Amino acid sequence: MKALIRGIFFTILIIGSFILGVSWNKGIDEPEADKAESIADQASMKNNDQLNRVPADNAVRYTDSEEATIALFEEAAPSVTFITTSNLRSNYWSRNVSEIPRGTGSGFIWDKTGHIITNYHVIKGADRATVTMADGQTFQASLVGSAPEKDLAVLKIDAKGVTLRPIPLGRSDALRVGQSVYAIGNPFGLDQTLTTGVISALGREIMSQADVPIKDAIQTDAAINPGNSGGPLLDSSGRLIGVNTAIYSPSGAYAGIGFSIPVDIVNSVVPDLIQYGKVKRPTIGVDLATSQMAARNGIKGALVLGVFEGSGAEKAGVETSYRDRYGRTLLGDVIIGINDDPIENNGQLLLALEKYEAGDRVKLKVLRKGKVTELDLVLDVAK
Repeated sequence: MKALIRGIFFTILIIGSFILGVSWNKGIDEPEADKAESIADQASMKNNDQLNRVPADNAVRYTDSEEATIALFEEAAPSVTFITTSNLRSNYWSRNVSEIPRGTGSGFIWDKTGHIITNYHVIKGADRATVTMADGQTFQASLVGSAPEKDLAVLKIDAKGVTLRPIPLGRSDALRVGQSVYAIGNPFGLDQTLTTGVISALGREIMSQADVPIKDAIQTDAAINPGNSGGPLLDSSGRLIGVNTAIYSPSGAYAGIGFSIPVDIVNSVVPDLIQYGKVKRPTIGVDLATSQMAARNGIKGALVLGVFEGSGAEKAGVETSYRDRYGRTLLGDVIIGINDDPIENNGQLLLALEKYEAGDRVKLKVLRKGKVTELDLVLDVAK
């Protein structure tokens, strides 16, 4: 009897163990099955997604405005140059000469003989200038002429056998606020950079390197940064309308206000710089006091300190300042007008003279001992 009960117990134990083992295996296999089913579902969804997705369009499309800007840049870029300047230093002990980098700027091709236009302040104080073309060719440049009062300079490269593409000239007398402009240059040494904007204002006045105002400057919001100086400002036809020269920024970087010298001034100055090395402007033949000295004495006009011998001023009877025997300075004539142009400072006198040529006869208005006197004066050629 005990043997029978023991046999039934072991039989039940074996059957229970079998059932438990089957259930355990089934519990393990089910997640794997679910995982496989999930992978299959994901693959199916991916296939469906690929069927529903629009295929990639390999065609490159541009708007008409983009096409015009791209064409303008590709046409003008070969005319824009990268200018690097340096100074030569001699070692006191070894007498070896080393070249020290000074700065960088931009320029553009003026004619097929190799003249390059840039700002005067780009090459000011440099011993050597190197011009790099858009295709990477590099040339040593010589200084042909400069006009600090207009912040313009002309360099010359020997480009025999090289095809140069002068930039086409436009006009600045017909510009309008709001029209599109394009600046190409080398800001921070990054060559062939294009920025776009509009003319923000016209008739601005900026100060030149000679402390003489440049009138009728173009104000633009096209990004102009250090290194853009000397580069061209173009209209939508790719014609030169200005030379980028200055920015207004407390930090020295782009702040939305840049200035360009109008092309009409460039076109009047450059031929003289190429032919004479300077601007052949007429002169009165006087030595003027500084603006600071005139201001200290409460003078509004151009104070005459000296008169050059044989000049038109001497012939017209302009009186000079002098010291008396007690060491007191007695002020001479103060120029307050030329014909119908009022003169309040030295800069206005120089700007007024730009309207005339050597040999022209003008009415010079001077303040002499508190009274206005008019003198007939024939303008000389500036030496």
